[in-house]
Amino acid sequence: MLRALREYGSGLDSEPGFKTREVRWCVELAADGRFLNVLPLGDGKRGQMQLRCPDMHNMNAGGKSHFLVETAQTVALQFKANEDAKKIASSEERHRFFVAMLRESAKTIPALALLANVLEDDSKLAEIRDALAQHKAKSTDWLGWRVDGMDPREDVATQAWWREWRHTDMRGGSSESTPSFSDTTDGAMLCLLSGEPTQPLPTHPKITGLSAVGGLGMGDVIVGFDKAAFGSFGLNQSANAAMSAEATQQYVDGLNDLIRNHSQKLANALVVHWFKEEIAQEDDPLEWLNGFETQENIEAAAQAAARRLLNSIRSGECALLGDSRYYALTLSGASGRVMVRDWMEGRFEDLLRNVEAWFSDQAITKWDGRSLAFDPKFYEVCLGLVRNDRKKSISKNLEQLPATSVSAIWKSAVQRLPIPQPLLAQALAQFRAERFTPDERNREVFYHARMGLIKAYFVRLKPGGDPAMTAYLNPEHPDPAYHCGRLLAVLSNLQRAALGDVGAGVVQRYYAAASQTPGLILGRLASNARNHLGKLEGGLAYWYENKIADVMGQLGDRAPRILDLEGQGLFALGYYQQLASMRAGSKDKNATTDTTKQGEAQ
Repeated sequence: MLRALREYGSGLDSEPGFKTREVRWCVELAADGRFLNVLPLGDGKRGQMQLRCPDMHNMNAGGKSHFLVETAQTVALQFKANEDAKKIASSEERHRFFVAMLRESAKTIPALALLANVLEDDSKLAEIRDALAQHKAKSTDWLGWRVDGMDPREDVATQAWWREWRHTDMRGGSSESTPSFSDTTDGAMLCLLSGEPTQPLPTHPKITGLSAVGGLGMGDVIVGFDKAAFGSFGLNQSANAAMSAEATQQYVDGLNDLIRNHSQKLANALVVHWFKEEIAQEDDPLEWLNGFETQENIEAAAQAAARRLLNSIRSGECALLGDSRYYALTLSGASGRVMVRDWMEGRFEDLLRNVEAWFSDQAITKWDGRSLAFDPKFYEVCLGLVRNDRKKSISKNLEQLPATSVSAIWKSAVQRLPIPQPLLAQALAQFRAERFTPDERNREVFYHARMGLIKAYFVRLKPGGDPAMTAYLNPEHPDPAYHCGRLLAVLSNLQRAALGDVGAGVVQRYYAAASQTPGLILGRLASNARNHLGKLEGGLAYWYENKIADVMGQLGDRAPRILDLEGQGLFALGYYQQLASMRAGSKDKNATTDTTKQGEAQ
């Protein structure tokens, strides 16, 4: 995994001592040192990603700051109202270090003395603070410079000075330059990523961007040995997983870039993915899984796109894609560490085939039975497993789902694995608990996604799929549990046809019991159906009588006395698909009542 991340990072402008940062503001100075303005960077929502920002080492020692590019709090001493006195004192210490670094660099690059002069002038520092306040800048926002139209960060001579200063400082006695190893004399070990002899980097740079999934705002480490119990053979810190500074910076920069530009938050986890060869976004199968765009007018769009791309690879039109590989990571944060929930890699063509199967296996009729439901987005499948509070956002509702469950669903989709049984249990629990009516069109996608996942569970139970699991009603299904669900759907519609809206009807009162012990419940309901048939007109009564006879004929001698979890899943599918089938035929008044106004109450 780290080797793949390093390979990705090697294509970036990566070098130890430099980091890409999101800079929100630029302090503009004239050639004579006059303060001109504070310029906002970025698009208003995010700052500008700037390459080669000097990155100071050993920041945990305290009192240090980064060189040239720092926060408004450190550079301009901008604080929140009622800021803690200790924090102010700490920031003032870092400010002095920042100015001292500028003075030191000015011995080689005289132009940088102008920045130090500005920051030591209280009146100019107050001007910068006032301008930042007018722009409503935060004290934690990163700040850069422009002097006479030039950014000193981009100056080759400035970068060379920083490179040499850092090298000298680390060599002059810092913990990063003198790791102790009991089994070596010169500190040289083999780098796990390059295989070359190296002096290992004791502490690795941090991974940022995981604060929304349990990480820290200051960043988290993916490789770290900060306690003696984590080490072995007397090795200190990250010498237990020896990596060179160059290789470490490449994997860190690679993962940080992926989190910024190629990630998707799914419940309490973050998924990042990339490809060995460049793939256009419209040809990215994982974007089809993760996308949040609506498809109100496009049916089966993702599945059709996967099939088109597969056919292009097989025909030779996109032969290079067939040899490409994909990589996917599922991440979260915990106590300052990056938690790798899952790691997947494989052939691009296999990924396409698996994504196509994911949508194919979940294909299910809409609630009205007249067409297939749209391909579900991944977050819709996840929301089908939890209670959806209409007052909360999608992301808040998704937080109810544990990261382990998200990882399991993701892995099932990407690697074409069986769907874990606990997910079936969650889907059935929500199917019994939630109500759905056709007026709630904003919720029907989750309803369809839930039923599609239940169907996909059974499709994947058998190698090669289960031909009995069809998207629409299957009157010839071999399992009695499926027909028990069908029978409850028919009896529910019969009651409504005979009595109208009676409030707590058959489904509300008996669904849970009938789905678990159909042999004890359905017989009594079927007997009571004769009373309802007597209240209907002749043609409609005849239709229902034949429908009940057809379904009961599929049950054989008797309904099962008890259904296990999988039997309850088949019961739910039979119930749902039978209702959808009757809704599709409701335009024929002689066939059934108008059930399009009937809600499901499990």
